[in-house]
Formats: sequence, C-alpha cells, structure tokens
Amino acid sequence: MPWPRAALAVACLLWLSGCSFTPDYERPPAPVPEQFVGAQPGTAATALPAWADFVGDARLRELISLALADNRDLRAAMAQVGQLRALYRVQRSGEAPTVNLGVTGNRQVREEGEIGSTYTAGLLVSAWEIDFFGRLASLSEAALAQFMASEQAELAARTSLVATVTSTWLALGADDELLALTRNTLQTREDALRLIRLRFDNGAASALDLRQAESLTAAARATLAQLERQRAQRLNALTLLVGQPVPGSLLPTAPPGQPASPLADVPAGLPSDLLERRPDIRQAEQQLIAANANIGAARAAFFPRISLTASFGSASTELSGLLGSGSWGFSVAPQALLPVFDLGRNQANLEAARAAREGAVARYEKAIQTGFREVSDALVARSALNEQLQAQQALEQAEAERLRLAELRYRNGVASFLDVLDAQRSLFAARQAVTQTRLAQQLNRVDLYRALGGGWSPPDQGQRTSAAGRS
Repeated sequence: MPWPRAALAVACLLWLSGCSFTPDYERPPAPVPEQFVGAQPGTAATALPAWADFVGDARLRELISLALADNRDLRAAMAQVGQLRALYRVQRSGEAPTVNLGVTGNRQVREEGEIGSTYTAGLLVSAWEIDFFGRLASLSEAALAQFMASEQAELAARTSLVATVTSTWLALGADDELLALTRNTLQTREDALRLIRLRFDNGAASALDLRQAESLTAAARATLAQLERQRAQRLNALTLLVGQPVPGSLLPTAPPGQPASPLADVPAGLPSDLLERRPDIRQAEQQLIAANANIGAARAAFFPRISLTASFGSASTELSGLLGSGSWGFSVAPQALLPVFDLGRNQANLEAARAAREGAVARYEKAIQTGFREVSDALVARSALNEQLQAQQALEQAEAERLRLAELRYRNGVASFLDVLDAQRSLFAARQAVTQTRLAQQLNRVDLYRALGGGWSPPDQGQRTSAAGRS
C-alpha cells in the first residue's frame, strides 16, 4: 500500500477509535403529574427520615436490626451484589492485556539420529483485543450498570424488609389487643349465660333469651379461637422475617386502646423525589443504562476487531543457556478481523439491543408510574382513615352508652334481656372496628413510607464505581 493511502487509513482508524458508538444517555421524562393525588396543594420537596427515626419504639428498632442482619432473602440479595461486582471486574479485566510467564522444554530426535533439546522461557501476551471502537468499554459500562442495579435491588429488599417487619409487628400488637377484648367479652357473655340459664330454670326468662345468650357466647369462643390461630401464624411470619426466634422482650405490649408503636409523620414530597428515593426506580434506570451501553457494543461489532499477540523471552539448546547473552528475542503478531459475511448476525444483535433498550424504557416508566400510584393510594387512604377512625370512635362511645341504657332499662323491667345482648354484641363489634381501623392507620403510614423510598441514602455513583474497581 502506498504511503499516502496507508497514512490515510491509519488516520481514519484513529478517528474512528475516538468515536463512541454508544448512544448518549438521556433520562426519559417522568410520565406522571407534578403532584400526587391526595397531596395537599403547595407540597414542597422534603427529606424522608431514616427508618431508625421513623420507628419510635426501641423494641421494634432492635427487631428490625436483627432482621437486617439475619434475613435470608436479604442475604441472597447481598450475594447477588457480590456476584455482579465480580462479573464487572471480570469484564473490566478484558480491556487490559493478560501477561503470562511461559517455560517449555522439548526433546526430539534429529536427522542425524541425535537427541536434541530446546528450552524456552519468556513473557506471553495472547490475543489481546485493542479496543479501538469501544466494544469492550461499552460492555464494561453495561456490566457496571448491572452491578449498580443489583445494589438498588438490595436497597429495595431492605426497604421491603423494614416495612414488612414493622407491619407484622404492629399487626401482632393489634392481635393481642383484640385477644384481650375478646377474652373480656367472652367472660361477660359466659356470666350473662349463667344468669340467663338460672332465670330460665326458674321460669323468669324465655327460651329465646337463653338461645340468644348461648349463640353470642359460642360466637365469642369462635372469634377467640380464630384470633389465637391468627396471632400464632403472625408470630411465625415474624420469626421467618427476623431469621431467628423472636425474643419475648421485643414483642409488642400496649394497653388496650393505645397504639403499639408511635411512628413518625411522613412528608409526601413531590413525584420528582421518587426518582432519587425509590430503589426500584433507580434499579430500572441502571438497567436502562446497561441496555443503552449494549447498543454501543452491538454497533462496534460491525468494525474490525484488532488483537495483538506478542512474546518476549529466551531460547537455548541448553537449560543453563536460557539466561545467556544472545539468546533473547521477541515477536509481535497483530491481527485484524473484519466481518464480511455472518448471515445478518451482527445486524440481528443490534436490533435485539435496540429492542431491549425500548423494553428497559418501558419498565423504567412503569416503575415511576407504579411508585406514583402507590404514594397516591397511601395519601388518599391516610385522609380517609383519619375520618374513619374518628367515626368509629364516636360509634364506640354511642354503643357504650346504648349498653348502659339497655342494662338500666332491663334492671327496671322496661326492656328484655335480648336488648342487653344486642347492645353487648354491637359494642364488641364497634371496639373491634376501632382497633382494626387504628391498625389500618398505622399500616397506611408504613405503606406510605415504603412507597416514598424507605429513607435509604445510596452512596455516590463515583464512590461505588471506584470501590468496585478497587475490590
């Protein structure tokens, strides 16, 4: 090749090597409104408290710490992070040459009938791909993004674990409260049944009064058995979440009618905050970045793949002569492979990479929409549950007064005992509803906290990249 053409070819090669075939990444716009449904007008961006500040009960904080240390699902997520970190390091290592030390010895019969020996020793570089067109760099970028996505998946698992432990612990406290209420109700109904049976035996009460009292007593026993089963299963679920038997000192205890654990108020913030707060959205974005980088690798596959094989060492017919003067040498063998015919494989790989990116965009947008809906649902429920709890508490007070009046009228002979039994049943149902609504209110606060991201602050991207490289 004439020198001008050779110089032009080298210049074009160097120019192409400075180009990146990876498309510039641009974050897709969030396909959600600027305000959450159910949020107060004029809501501003606010910081979310860490989970240790969100949970006000020291026993629950300790239980969550045990779960974060021993939960098996979280351990699996952490192992996945370690695996993808190692795979990123493997991919990065392909950008540098691999140098091996080789020593060989060979004995063979020569034409003269003599046995000759040849010894070699040296450094070998085998088929090192020189990344002129950024194929390896794009693959490394994709591997890094997948590693960072696994970090976000671990944070999402931590957020879910904290929320689930908190919800289960609060529900366990509500079970204890309902059990105490049901036991008291059962005791009251058994006392009433004994009294009604005595009056029936003396002809002072009707068979209808007796059967009604028996029915209410049996219903209370059935409710008690159901609650005992529910509490035992809930404790088993909490044990599985924590990863070890739950110490009795960490179980919820609270007087009837009081919340088992105070939880901090959760500011809603703006939908744009979700992009930085929610680990699942950050995970989807990192997967989108990886898909974008894979397009660059697929594009680079259309251009020559240049590799270099080299060696430097010594050869001698005597083992002692390997280090002698005059026995040293080197060899360099560059190679360039240009795709000519592959039956459309490279084009198909490029189309597959582009389709994968479109799918990643859709999943990223779906993650944002899902987060927006979960926060909006929690905000709407928060307002409704506040009103519902006030109404249930007013109903409880009204039913308590109704029972007092029914007992007074019964003692004065104005009303039948059926009126008393009906008032007792209604008051029991009202008190159950208050406990359940209060639990729903607390669980709603947990759901809102989880939907907003759970208060985890991920490390800076540059710190994660350098840490992955060092490890």
